[in-house]
Order: sequence, then structure tokens, then C-alpha cells
Amino acid sequence: MNDKIKKLVSISDAPISAQEIIAPDGWGGLKRKLLGLLSLRNGFYAFGASLLVRPLGDGSCPFSVERWNAADLWRDCYKLDLPDLYFFAEDVFGGQFALTEDEVVSFDPETGAIESMGNSLEQWADSILSDHDYFTGHSLAAAWQRENGALPAGHRLVPKQLFALGGEFAVDNLMCVNEVRGMRSRGFFATELKDVPDGAQVSFRLVDWAIGKKYK
Repeated sequence: MNDKIKKLVSISDAPISAQEIIAPDGWGGLKRKLLGLLSLRNGFYAFGASLLVRPLGDGSCPFSVERWNAADLWRDCYKLDLPDLYFFAEDVFGGQFALTEDEVVSFDPETGAIESMGNSLEQWADSILSDHDYFTGHSLAAAWQRENGALPAGHRLVPKQLFALGGEFAVDNLMCVNEVRGMRSRGFFATELKDVPDGAQVSFRLVDWAIGKKYK
């Protein structure tokens, strides 16, 4: 493993899962590199719970990487033309990090926008370490936790007013939300926003996708 990955693992919290790592069928390319990362520490939080790398195998709080990528958990709410993405980590706002066939990318849950972070997990780890506040939301997460206590496992900080709609990066614009609920609700917005031109006025009736649904 590259020194940047080892460094990131070394400053992270305890492993989320103690389960032995077993390579899933068909895991090659960047997924094989992810397997190497998880072999060092099978899922972890870092930077005060701002960065979450999901575990392989058992994991219900937070969800394992396999369950997180299930089509019916939250991805079905994003009715967008997206490439094949495998989500493995996220920032404190639920901004996702994912693998494509040959890149590591970021995924904005509010808009579905995708940006390249390089062609290796080493480059991704280097970016995180070089500017962890920007890529994980650490400072704002720390401020929120000073006022409200530790962020519970399986939860993220979601803006009351979407950042994409002018919501402030401020503690009073954040609420602690179940990780799946946060993604499903913003999937609705991302789908509705995809055809809205820049500068247009928008209004939404919020539908709580999580009511009555159990996430297992």
C-alpha cells in the first residue's frame, strides 16, 4: 500500500468491522485496490467522524459497502444518467466518493455532479490528507459536535436549505439525519433540479422518503 493510504489509515479511528476480509467475486482493478485499503482497516471514521470509509462484509450501522451500493437503498431516488459508480466513502455531509472503472470520483448528493479525483486510491488519499477540511467538512462538523454532541454512527449532517440552493455552510443550517434518509431526500432534489436552468426560481414540496421504511 502507498504511504498516503497508510498515513490515512494510521490517523483514523478503530476498524468498524472485525470481520475477516474476503474478496467478493469479480473485484478487480480499483476495487482490488479498495480491498487492499480495507485489509489494513476494515471500515473507519477519520477527522472526527467527518470521513467515513465503509467496511466490507457485516455492517448495519453504518452500512457495509456492499449494502450501501444496493440499488433499492437510496440509489433508486437518483433518476439521472450516471456512469457505473461504486460508492465506498463519504464526507460529513454525505458527499460520496466512488470508483468508476478507471477513476476515483466525488459525487454531489444534491446535484448528482461528478468530479474526478484521479485514477488511483493513492491520489484520492493524497487529496484527503492535503486538504481534509475541504474534502470532509471537518471544521464545520467539529463546530456542530461541540454544540450538539458526537455525531451518531449511521448519521450525516444534511443542510436544512440545500447548499446548491444557497444554503450556508453554517452550524445552524445543519441537521443530523439518518444516512439513507439524507441520500434519498436529496436524490429527489437532484432529479428535479437536473433540467432547471441556472438562475431559475425553484420551489419544492418536500417528500419524506424515509417515513415507514426500514433500512436493513
